[in-house]
Amino acid sequence: MKSGSAAPARAPGDADSARVTARAGFVTSAGWGDAESTPLAGDASFRRYYRLRCGTERALLMDAPPTHEDVRPFVTVAEHLRRLGFSAPRVYAQDPAAGFLLIEDLGDATYTRLLARGADETTLYIAAVDLLVALHAHPRATALALPSYDDDALLAEAALFVDWYLPAKLGDARPPRASYLDAWRSVFARLPPPATSLVLRDYHVDNLIRVADREGIAACGLLDFQDALIGPRAYDLVSLLEDARRDLGVGLAESMYARYLDAFPDLERANFAAWYGVLGAQRHAKVAGIFVRLAQRDGKRAYLRHIPRVLRLLENQLRNPALAPVKEWFDAHLPDRGIAPNFAQADESRPDSEHF
Repeated sequence: MKSGSAAPARAPGDADSARVTARAGFVTSAGWGDAESTPLAGDASFRRYYRLRCGTERALLMDAPPTHEDVRPFVTVAEHLRRLGFSAPRVYAQDPAAGFLLIEDLGDATYTRLLARGADETTLYIAAVDLLVALHAHPRATALALPSYDDDALLAEAALFVDWYLPAKLGDARPPRASYLDAWRSVFARLPPPATSLVLRDYHVDNLIRVADREGIAACGLLDFQDALIGPRAYDLVSLLEDARRDLGVGLAESMYARYLDAFPDLERANFAAWYGVLGAQRHAKVAGIFVRLAQRDGKRAYLRHIPRVLRLLENQLRNPALAPVKEWFDAHLPDRGIAPNFAQADESRPDSEHF
């Protein structure tokens, strides 16, 4: 889930004949003009995906309207991850100005689908944690020009809670936005500098895929990383272990957290734990706002069913002493925060995120 912007909900799609023509021209120029094209389910962004088949060959077409998306960061980060030895999709052809990419098809075995089919949860999460360990241990993980995931970026995301979630819950009777952000600033000011690395920013089971015929870290494919930044290492771990969309098995989050720390015996534990808690709360606040925005602005109401889980995760993290100023704000202005807004008839039938 990305913070994004308040852009209009409607993006060019199949109803736009000019876009269809441009897409066909790109596919032809890339040498796949004779391929069979099958649209795939979308995600929370404006991107559309199509599976192309030509004989035994397969590829994916990413259609990202340039008025809403920029494919260049995807290309940059994908190439970097591949150089480091990770299974990001290979980019076969690109037209950044038009918003088209032809990329490697890593298959259909997303971790979300595997879990739904009864795959062993612990095995999948071990692979996901071990990938983070390998990434954070790699000496060249941050060897690319990306912005910092700094206090300003974190504050802008946390603001989505007061900009989208609170209006849905409180209507016009909302506390001042400025005091909410001041509370977060106070939290960040008290924290020591974090251990940093490449942060993929949406690291959870929807965006991980088991790649056939690969072993070790390479068997865990990466699907969504175009918004990567350089920032606190704890962010991707809390994104994985405190997933807004699913409840992990009993004790799994704790054991995977310990597995990560065991891989870094020199990591300062108290510092990491403080950042893990703060970033968990920041992410949950952000996600609550994003889910409401997806429903109200974009008509993607299926996300609303996850709001109660997000609120539970947020409440749990607010017990962290490092978050005392933010908890005080919540206690003063939102004492019934555990009660989600009564969103009428959230669509439970449609999947809320299927990438490939």
